[in-house]
Amino acid sequence: MRELTQEDAIHGVLGGGVLACGGGGWKHHGELMGRMATELNRPVLASVDELPEDSWVATVTAIGAPAAKNWEIRPIDYVHALQELIKATDVPISAVMTAQNGYSTTLNGWIQSSVLGVKVLDVAGDVRAHPTGKLGSLGLAEREGYVATQVVSGGNRALHGHFLSVNKGTINTCDDVLRDISVRTGGFIAAARNPVELSYVKENAAHGSISLALDLGRDMAAALRKRGAGKQEAFVQAVVERLGGTVVSSGPLGFEVPTDTHGGWDHGTFRIGDFTVPYLNEYMAIESGGERIATYPDTIIILDPKLGEAVAVKDAYEGEDVVLVSVPASALPVSSSAIDESGLAEIEQIMDIDFLKYRDSGLVGGTVGYVS
Repeated sequence: MRELTQEDAIHGVLGGGVLACGGGGWKHHGELMGRMATELNRPVLASVDELPEDSWVATVTAIGAPAAKNWEIRPIDYVHALQELIKATDVPISAVMTAQNGYSTTLNGWIQSSVLGVKVLDVAGDVRAHPTGKLGSLGLAEREGYVATQVVSGGNRALHGHFLSVNKGTINTCDDVLRDISVRTGGFIAAARNPVELSYVKENAAHGSISLALDLGRDMAAALRKRGAGKQEAFVQAVVERLGGTVVSSGPLGFEVPTDTHGGWDHGTFRIGDFTVPYLNEYMAIESGGERIATYPDTIIILDPKLGEAVAVKDAYEGEDVVLVSVPASALPVSSSAIDESGLAEIEQIMDIDFLKYRDSGLVGGTVGYVS
């Protein structure tokens, strides 16, 4: 176990922003949460092997569309959601995990650890960011007899007041309800959900995901401290080398299909050179000339070397000079939910493009972990 510092928070936002794949929350929100969590107290990061075998773990996250105009999440909302989840369950929740990496989502759980003393597990429901709750739920949608408990807290106070909802039922139904709530309360809302045994997390999570984001952010920060003409190249190389990725294309970014926010998601398609990148909150595929180059759960990244950070869907602009990078899913930790058939089928239906036919049958959730 180790205490997380303000420097870790900075690196977590940088590295998490790359693994956000265009979504994963907001940079300024991640910076706020990291600063507050590490000034208030010291969050504690732990591996699954450092907790008692009888521990229970909850997933903490935020739900909604990052480009929504009226979203509001206060730091206390994350704490309140977990407190209400603990009240609503009869299991001893002593650790939390994030559903995914991202600009702010890599730091999910840090404020809860500071305030409530729970440990932050060095795992994720997905090493990269994704658009639906099912894709970060450790395959619980397929676990026979599992009854989900999911809590949301917060919302835009000026428009809707504070909203609290405690939901119990199947993963799929609860996820759909929480998505609808996020839309009705301003576009985003804090959540705590799906308490589960530590043993199940060990078997199904993407292990070492937080350490990966922190190490990636540290590499990026070192590259950005360089001076001279090679700084931008060093920045891109730092990302490619740490993740085992490949530069697919570079050049000005264009909007093949403009961003449209509806149903709790940001929909659209970017074009970079001869390649298109359809997104649903996050970059979900790369295509060129009718051929599929990369498909979720591959990690798909768009970098702005001049800014020294990853491009978020909500911040992208026409003509932005970018670099498109692809990382095969097999190169990074994999969770059971990232290859879950029902989760992939849902995004097929929403986006009207194929995912299941490209699923790598060799991927197994929970078996490959990142070691710093």
